[in-house]
Amino acid sequence: MEILQQIQNLREELNRHNHNYYVLDKPTISDFDFDLKLKQLQDLEVKHPEYLDANSPSQRVGGTITKNFQTVVHDNRMYSLDNSYSKEDLQDWEIKIQKVLGNVPLQYTCELKYDGASISITYQDGKLLKAVTRGDGFQGDDVTNNIKTIKSIPLQLQGNYPPRFDIRGEIILPLEGFEKMNQELLDIGELPYSNPRNTASGSLKLQDSTEVAKRPLDCLLYFIVGNNLPFTSQYTGLEIARNWGFKVPSQSKLAKNLEEVFEFINYWDVHRHNLPYETDGVVIKVDDFNMQNELGYTAKSPRWAIAYKFKSEQVTTVLNSISYQVGRTGAITPVANLVPVQLAGTIVKRASLHNADQIEKLDIRVDDTVFLEKGGEIIPKIIGVAHRGSQAEPTKYISQCPECHSELTRKEGEANHFCPNFYGCPPQIIGRIQHYISRKAMDIEGLGGETVALLYENGLVKDYSDLYELTVEKVIPLERMAQKSAENLVNGIEKSKDIPFERVLFALGIRYVGETVAKKLAKHYKSIEALRQASLMDLILVDEIGERIAQSVIEFFENKTNYYIIERLKNFGLQLELIEKFNPDATDKLVGKTFVVSGVFEILSRDDLKKAIEDNGGKVGSSISAKTDFVIAGENMGPAKLEKANQLGIKIISENDFIEMIKGNA
Repeated sequence: MEILQQIQNLREELNRHNHNYYVLDKPTISDFDFDLKLKQLQDLEVKHPEYLDANSPSQRVGGTITKNFQTVVHDNRMYSLDNSYSKEDLQDWEIKIQKVLGNVPLQYTCELKYDGASISITYQDGKLLKAVTRGDGFQGDDVTNNIKTIKSIPLQLQGNYPPRFDIRGEIILPLEGFEKMNQELLDIGELPYSNPRNTASGSLKLQDSTEVAKRPLDCLLYFIVGNNLPFTSQYTGLEIARNWGFKVPSQSKLAKNLEEVFEFINYWDVHRHNLPYETDGVVIKVDDFNMQNELGYTAKSPRWAIAYKFKSEQVTTVLNSISYQVGRTGAITPVANLVPVQLAGTIVKRASLHNADQIEKLDIRVDDTVFLEKGGEIIPKIIGVAHRGSQAEPTKYISQCPECHSELTRKEGEANHFCPNFYGCPPQIIGRIQHYISRKAMDIEGLGGETVALLYENGLVKDYSDLYELTVEKVIPLERMAQKSAENLVNGIEKSKDIPFERVLFALGIRYVGETVAKKLAKHYKSIEALRQASLMDLILVDEIGERIAQSVIEFFENKTNYYIIERLKNFGLQLELIEKFNPDATDKLVGKTFVVSGVFEILSRDDLKKAIEDNGGKVGSSISAKTDFVIAGENMGPAKLEKANQLGIKIISENDFIEMIKGNA
């Protein structure tokens, strides 16, 4: 026990020193003395492996090898943020909020928007349990071993914390550390990294955590998600998170109104360049959690938060030429090929010109000097002509596909030209297969975009159903394909047969059918056969499916080639029916009834209430309308919702009323 106590004392002391140095920036020990104590701890742990702890400070030096990062479903979905680019956008956002909440006083938490790699870290009983990248918001990669090497992330919390919660933040690479890494590369004749954000993101996926430990990564944290949290507002949550040991930036501010939000934006638009890391805007959040719950979410973003993006940096460069790319749907995208120029931390050589209308609107010509900026600090775009080139001639948009030479078409009301040769144009065929294997679709391990192109060019696949006839013997002759790679590819394809129906439906690449629409269609029709037989009117009547989507679905299934491909997928054993989890308590008592949930509840959480509604055949509405049958009202229900429900004569029931209703007593 004396050895265990010694080990525990060293761990506590080293954790405290790490926090003082990397979070508070107030070291109380020299680097030499710290290293001596760390070496002492490592020696004791080697001699006494029975006392090994995955969250020991000794684990921060790395040493774990991760060949394949496991995909993990987030306990709580990670939403993206809607963007705004003007103060008028923020005023419009506030008006929308007040329509839901009523004319109540609003406070906002203002935070800088950090340019890094999003992370969700789960703590159980005060110990770091897992760290997962954002991924698609629903699931991400488990990078726990690499995250533990970042010294500003606590392995053990201090104070009075909940039993389990997630904390969200950004993994960043401070500018000083990034410049040092690049200088080291230049000194040995290697190419430097392009920008801090991409380098930070790439660091999280390094297989050797020892290499991650060598990089000066940092983590800035800003949002806590969990049950029974000991605070009811965003700003208070940030202060408490600091007390638990997290590195929460001090620049955040509680704003009493939108004017104070504007003051915060104006200040940091100027002073952000003095920060030790990159930031590209401000995040504004409704401070009160009850109000956040009342506002809820859209399909992609919280209604209670918005990002204000600082005006992008602009540069000028010369347009050398325009080339044309063909997408998987046949859409033609003109691309500007530029004299390389440095912009917002990266070298830019190309930029999308979007479509013929955009070229005509800006009157962009080869040999022009053009203004270039990054939209949202990410995607380069041309915003105008600075000087007309001496050799510049008006741009004539192409009339034939650059790949298969088919005559291009353009439907009335659409911005893009299209190549109609859907089943014979190589980039469209390759693009559809690349979409099919992508992570959000079939997620076929061992098969990448370049390999898909090789498979097509070598005559091994002409559509995605051909993937299921591939064998190790067929793919081994491909360029850079070894035995193990071939086996992984074939095994990955076989595993994809277990992918659920809604993702298979998304993978098919039906135009306008994205992830969210695919889930709605799968849930409504439950099988590919039922969807295939649906009429245009049937589809339009499905919640949130408009005529454009419905027409696209009809056209997809009317095509004989698609019919043949789907029949093949069916024969290969793919999941073309929805497998619904059996719930012994499910009933059809609420079929045809629409409920809106509002307020804070005592017995069930809001999510549990919504699940209970759906489990019993009902529908959950996001806002009150004439189609709403019941409002389940909890404490702190928004006055605007209450007023609207009364105006429309909608029945307002309590949590207990609802529970009695599904028990059959009401």
